Amino acid sequence: MGRRKVGGIGIALVTVAVLVGTSACGGGSGSGNAGADDGKGAGKATASASPSPAKPKGPPMLLETITPLSGATVGVAMPVSVVFTDPVAEKARASVEKHMKVSASQPVAGAWHWFGDKRADWRPKEYWPSGTKVKVVADMEGVSNGNGRYGTHRYTHTFKVGDDVRADVSVSGHTMKVTKNGAAVRTLSINAGSAQYPTWNGTMAVIDKQEKVHMTSCSVGISCSKGSANYYDLTLPWDVHLTQSGTYVHYSTGDPNPGSGSARGSHGCVHLSLADAKWFYGQVKQGDPVTITGSPRAKAPADNGYAAFNLSWDQWLAGSGSGEGTTATL
Repeated sequence: MGRRKVGGIGIALVTVAVLVGTSACGGGSGSGNAGADDGKGAGKATASASPSPAKPKGPPMLLETITPLSGATVGVAMPVSVVFTDPVAEKARASVEKHMKVSASQPVAGAWHWFGDKRADWRPKEYWPSGTKVKVVADMEGVSNGNGRYGTHRYTHTFKVGDDVRADVSVSGHTMKVTKNGAAVRTLSINAGSAQYPTWNGTMAVIDKQEKVHMTSCSVGISCSKGSANYYDLTLPWDVHLTQSGTYVHYSTGDPNPGSGSARGSHGCVHLSLADAKWFYGQVKQGDPVTITGSPRAKAPADNGYAAFNLSWDQWLAGSGSGEGTTATL
């Protein structure tokens, strides 16, 4: 199986999604935009209590997705990610940001950051405090995207930040240390990428997870030739998705006993034993940070999934139209 294609929602009333990445471990650059789900369980746009403005001339400005799902419980590194169906001009971004308000039960400093002209992510300066309740109101009614389009809807999402679960991977030490709310839980044996296909460094918030994923070397540009030593076409279990370019934490049949003794390199994924992969799968959720160190590769690009914390705060603010602000109190 090659790259999974999931179509954009393309309508204003459906505003929930998760990123869908390449179904394979791989070394591609993979700086990707958020994809969309099929709208199952999607929340409807919330009508504004104020009178609607006169309908502006021109086509509407729509939101394709808002992540995380309304009602979700996420990890401490999860950003808010908004994807527009059409480009937002640079001159309009500060205004658009001011109409996308983030409120929290525990106020935090944060800011929006644009990845290209269709995706804007909001992250707190530091990780979310565990237990925080968050509300996102994107009141786009009458708001211009600077390219002749105007918003027609008001969108509302709410989510909660759950337990502070973190995984710290040492490539050279062949270990993954898992903590929960500051307390050590387990240290697992791992193998990461080979010298030819090194794993991304940096912090990547979990995108999603699946019990089984069909992975192919061809889908990430490694090899499409069945005679190649790097060719694979496998369905593997307990897959925790880290980057849109195809990085997972999972079990691999080709590396059943990972650790310093085996020292087998992957094609960029982090391998666990079957028992450890199943256990880890049960511990993590979307937005939990997995931090990888000791790889010769650079940090994953911040839009290669949800790797917002791979940018310094100054770098994050450099991509913001309206700058740092503090969330309103719920």
